[in-house]
Amino acid sequence: MNGLGTRHLPPLHFLVEPETLSNLADRRVFVAMRGEREVLAFTVLSPVPARNGWLVEQIVRGHCAPNGTAELLLDRAMAAVAESGSTYVTLGLSPLSQRANVGELDEPGWLKLVLRWVRLHGARFYNFGGLDSFKAKFNPEHWEPIFAISEGRRFPPRALYAIAGAFSGGNPAKLVAVALLRALREELSRGWDKIRQAA
Repeated sequence: MNGLGTRHLPPLHFLVEPETLSNLADRRVFVAMRGEREVLAFTVLSPVPARNGWLVEQIVRGHCAPNGTAELLLDRAMAAVAESGSTYVTLGLSPLSQRANVGELDEPGWLKLVLRWVRLHGARFYNFGGLDSFKAKFNPEHWEPIFAISEGRRFPPRALYAIAGAFSGGNPAKLVAVALLRALREELSRGWDKIRQAA
């Protein structure tokens, strides 16, 4: 499993929230183990009462876990909640996914350009496509679109800035600056390595 250090983007709290084990009220925890003592992975599910179901809030896989551990763990967790009478499980938000068939949206031109750029170049900072592909492995019955709305007739840039701030847990401009600085440092490091190897 790749660590956070392999990505330039600082942790986004809607994707990485390591403190979920501090409050397990109403949650269900499933653990994958090797033998009786070695924990390979675990997942935390939070209730979604209005839909008689669960949100997969966190999936943590250890470095020594065999490939497929997370998938088997989630499969068993989904089977367990179905056996208990639940009818809904979601793996949560899949940013920038285009799997939900929403047709042509009346988006402002500037927003289309921003989203297109992020889809083309965002993988350098976070593997959104990999996350989307992981969720698609489970062959969900359907993909639900999630829309951001704002007051007024048009979606203004300040609304996108506010959403980015909510996801980043702080100043989105600082988030982008830190990500770009990390990317620049890695490029410079790779450049120096190539120069040293050629010398």
